[in-house]
Amino acid sequence: MVELTLIPVEEFQRVKNSAIDKYKKLQLIADMCRANTLTEVKRAGSGHLGSSFSAMDLVVWLYYEEMNTLQVGFDSPQRDIYFSSKGHDVPGLYAALHSLGEISDEALMSLRRLDGLNGHPDVGNRGMEANSGSLGMGMSKGRGMAWAKKYRGLGGRVYVMTGDGELQEGQNYEALNAAAHQKIDNLTVIVDDNKIQSDKPVSEIMELRNLDEKFSAFGWHVVRVDGHDFRQIERAFAEVKQVTGKPQIIIADTIKGRGVSFMEHPAALEIGKGLYPWHSGAPDDAAFAMGYAELIQRLDADLAAVSLAPLRLTPVEAEAKTASPSMLEGEPLSQAALERLAVKPTDEYVSRAYGQALVELAAEREDIVVLDADLSSDCKVRDFESAYPERFIENGIAEQDMVSMAAGLARQGLLPVVNSFASFLASRANEQIYNAASEKSKIIYALHYAGLIPAGPGKSHQSLRDISLFSALPNCVILQPCNADETRMALNYAVHEADDVIALRLIIGPSPRRVALPAGYEFRLGRGCQLAAGKEAVIFAYGPVMLHEALLASELLAERGFGLSVVNMPWLNRVDAAWLTETLAPYANVFMLEDHHPAGGLMDNLLTVCAERGLLNGKQMVKFAVEGYPACGTPQQALAFHGLDGLSLSKRIMQYCG
Repeated sequence: MVELTLIPVEEFQRVKNSAIDKYKKLQLIADMCRANTLTEVKRAGSGHLGSSFSAMDLVVWLYYEEMNTLQVGFDSPQRDIYFSSKGHDVPGLYAALHSLGEISDEALMSLRRLDGLNGHPDVGNRGMEANSGSLGMGMSKGRGMAWAKKYRGLGGRVYVMTGDGELQEGQNYEALNAAAHQKIDNLTVIVDDNKIQSDKPVSEIMELRNLDEKFSAFGWHVVRVDGHDFRQIERAFAEVKQVTGKPQIIIADTIKGRGVSFMEHPAALEIGKGLYPWHSGAPDDAAFAMGYAELIQRLDADLAAVSLAPLRLTPVEAEAKTASPSMLEGEPLSQAALERLAVKPTDEYVSRAYGQALVELAAEREDIVVLDADLSSDCKVRDFESAYPERFIENGIAEQDMVSMAAGLARQGLLPVVNSFASFLASRANEQIYNAASEKSKIIYALHYAGLIPAGPGKSHQSLRDISLFSALPNCVILQPCNADETRMALNYAVHEADDVIALRLIIGPSPRRVALPAGYEFRLGRGCQLAAGKEAVIFAYGPVMLHEALLASELLAERGFGLSVVNMPWLNRVDAAWLTETLAPYANVFMLEDHHPAGGLMDNLLTVCAERGLLNGKQMVKFAVEGYPACGTPQQALAFHGLDGLSLSKRIMQYCG
């Protein structure tokens, strides 16, 4: 990895305290924050650069010139409030707070690490006023904060940043109507109108048309500015503060990736061949080095032009190596066990297998129609979009609308396959899903990003409620495949065999290991299969992440002479009672590893069958699940925090069986 450096807070103070022109000073500070954001995201290994860069000038203006927050303190009820509704731009917000001394160098470099800065805004972190990342909620939250300030007779204004693509979420329009009706004039919404969504231009995903006219029609005071021109920004904020009796919106025309030439559109779209490559993820070493050098060289030249010394950069320390883990009562692990603990992800993706299988099945079934919510790259349905554009429907960031449209398609004899991140699809559109299911229409819901991992983006993206939500539907089968082969089997079942609604949970990242299914494995309703044999206890798990940890626990326990059988159970709410009876018969100790909150997962369904069949006598049944809200961090940090990594599981199992 390239060596990383950081612009320390003292350098920001030097520029801030200099006698140069105010607007030039702010431009320097914004670019310095961009450089630190680049380092921050590179070290984290993931994050959102494009949005952070497009919003940076606006955020710097707010904290350096507009708001009283730093003067009165983040704990003062009289403070101005700012938060980002989209949340993608939080690395830039952290960098701005760091520049003001509110976040330390060490904290800034803790992005997406356990006990560090969350991948999306979280009120547990310094300076964060609202949890966000689940899009479309910010205007409503801001309306509540602004209303409360007036009710309590408090000073301070509320500023909310939204993305332009985020405006496709329907809740925004409920908030627009209500805020105007209630005359909440201490609320200002800022639209980061950078024209690019996750992958493509907003105009290609779902055109927003004339925002000025649209917002004015709702009764808001509207100002449009160049979001990178500090003089225009200054005039816009001065104007909205004079408005009474109505809320205000500043539409800021910005450039996604602003500040790094090849990350700005249209250059970035040319590099990405029509797709924007810098929305999420960290740049590779070459792109980082080139972008960072561009920023620092421009900054030093700009500093020299106003007779200031070049920047002093401080090296960023590499992450400390964790101590060698110990096994059970503190004994050191064997070399073989250490190697297994360091297993690196394979190049196998269940999501990729899903996308390929979808294209193949579409050749057989002309009734298959795929719906997407601005996540076609992440959900691996771009190949389907290319192969069958007439059967691909891009709905933008509007999950409720997408699900209800799917219901209409199904009522007309088509087979809709609905795609989005599990946390957004299962919960936000839950009422629409229920309504469609009650019509006895067959719809396949592909729930991507299901489970605890990856944990870097934080709780807004970690889906740990979806099994319980879908289990409440009488006519829904929930599946989670363990590898690419089982993914194809599951999708084939969903398309060709199932009569019910199907919820298909899929992890978005690479599999930690290749999970090998037994020879001759048949994908049969309500039945799983044994992946590792053991005589002392059995553990059920599902999906590549948790099965890897269960298998690792089995391997570690085998070195102690304890046999843990591992069973893959892809059917999360359908259980073949005869199969379960046979599988449980040899064991007094039964464990369940959930990639879900404790309530409503696979274990609850297994326990119901066990109770009905009288299988509980003489058996100890224990559930390991994600307790509380999920941790943000690296995969191993999050798993260990919840005691769900292989090493922790082996210890916990021995506590029950020792």
